[in-house]
Amino acid sequence: MDKIYNFCAGPAMLPEAVMKQAQAEFCNWQGLGVSVMEVSHRGKEYIAMAAEAEQDLRDLLNIPDNYKVLFCQGGGRGQFAAAPLNLLGDKKSISFITTGQWSKGAVAEGEKHAQASVFDALSGNEQGQISVKPSAEWQLDKDAAYVHYCPNETIEGIAIDEIPDVGDMVLVGDFSSTILSQPIDVSKFGLIYAGAQKNIGPSGLAIAIVRDDLLDNAHPLTPNIFNYSLLAGSDSMFNTPPTYSWYLAGLVFKWLKQQGGLTAMAEKNAAKAELLYSYIDSSDFYQNNVAPENRSKMNVPFQLANSELDAAFLAESAAAGLVTLKGHRIVGGMRASIYNAMPIEGVQALVDFMADFAQRNR
Repeated sequence: MDKIYNFCAGPAMLPEAVMKQAQAEFCNWQGLGVSVMEVSHRGKEYIAMAAEAEQDLRDLLNIPDNYKVLFCQGGGRGQFAAAPLNLLGDKKSISFITTGQWSKGAVAEGEKHAQASVFDALSGNEQGQISVKPSAEWQLDKDAAYVHYCPNETIEGIAIDEIPDVGDMVLVGDFSSTILSQPIDVSKFGLIYAGAQKNIGPSGLAIAIVRDDLLDNAHPLTPNIFNYSLLAGSDSMFNTPPTYSWYLAGLVFKWLKQQGGLTAMAEKNAAKAELLYSYIDSSDFYQNNVAPENRSKMNVPFQLANSELDAAFLAESAAAGLVTLKGHRIVGGMRASIYNAMPIEGVQALVDFMADFAQRNR
């Protein structure tokens, strides 16, 4: 094999250019003779890098000035707890929209801290495919502190591309698997959070983008490490942050700017998804059971018509340099995660392999 293409859902592949730069700087960062992992997070060099990374993220997402950007520990699951601990205030409930395993995971954590009002937004179309009810049909708890949803379910490959209209309610989005893949109108949200290991950088880091007026609502028993107000007041350095993950995220942000920003990335991601879905839909050997309007551009699950061939497909695809294609145990089959760092050449290589495998195994 000449090239390895990593379709892992997370931790996911990073841009090759970013990896090479990190490799070149690994032992001698900024001419200091030491690694960025070895310098103080309170030193002037690291603080400057961290501030630059935050500004690059603000530029990419066009984040308004009345939002704080927090570099947090604990990943996306940590934010499942941090969101209610910080945003409940004097409210008693949270309005959850569920579309898959990750939005259900937020419910399981959130109901430890508040009453959970849950609306299952999944539906089906006339073709028997999974779809999502439009937000106008969502049943919301109007007295809730906020509405929580997940715009991209990594496991099931279900996406909500529209920003839900929840009126005057606070909207919270778990963007762990779709952030930075396309522009977002941040001003529509009270809180956006994302685990890093899909489109931001390595695992161990989470980003929280929170509106200023929602700060200072934290429950008195909120651990300091999860307290948004405290983190905002200390520039996300209340304690030692995940320094190397922050540094790598900063390199990814610069790489995204070099690619033309999020509008350009959205076009590239749409082209990759169209290439793969079009082939699946044209074949009777493979299938995807998500309605076209709710198909994820980041995670493409698919099944073979004959599941007895799954093991052979995985073994042969790996031998061809197409790795980590096994679907999540909940849904089975295959899953190709095609985040920002996956080039269209990788998707084309996958489609070519799928066509050849189908021809040989009919």
